[in-house]
Amino acid sequence: MPRLTVDLFTTLDGFASGEQSPAYFGQSGPELGNWIERELARPQVVLMGRVTFESLAASSRSAETELTRRLTALPKVVFSETLDEPLGWANSRLVKSGLAAEVRSLKETPGDPLRTVGSPVLVSSLLTLGLVDRLRLVVFPQVLSSTGRDLIFANLPDIQLDLVGTHVLDSRLVLLEYDVR
Repeated sequence: MPRLTVDLFTTLDGFASGEQSPAYFGQSGPELGNWIERELARPQVVLMGRVTFESLAASSRSAETELTRRLTALPKVVFSETLDEPLGWANSRLVKSGLAAEVRSLKETPGDPLRTVGSPVLVSSLLTLGLVDRLRLVVFPQVLSSTGRDLIFANLPDIQLDLVGTHVLDSRLVLLEYDVR
């Protein structure tokens, strides 16, 4: 059965973005780019929330790159109570309610692995509901305590994790991979 992997980019103090922070917190590099490409090349169903969906859909329309082509080709399930059909991005399906039931159904149906991309609000809900199998964090060497936005782990229940892998990317980013108990 498909497993759900959550991928998040975070600062050392747990923020998914910052008020003035550019993409990848301004610290993109070739190894991070290669990791992103490898991960998107794998068969998967991408789960995302409205904000991430709108941002990535706009990027796919404004600049066609290998990454945007791959994201366009992948099946996407978008969780939003405010979006309406049609979504305007190929291979996208909207789920307006029933997050837990939809994700459980996806996990019980044979198929490709499930993966989130960004979507910190959705990730928080999935973690709270106990639906995440694997948590992967790319930790950026920044502390954004006064300008950080989207604090990833605020208001979550206690969650036990087992470290299953670490990797350093571009001599400064740390990829941490955990199984969720």
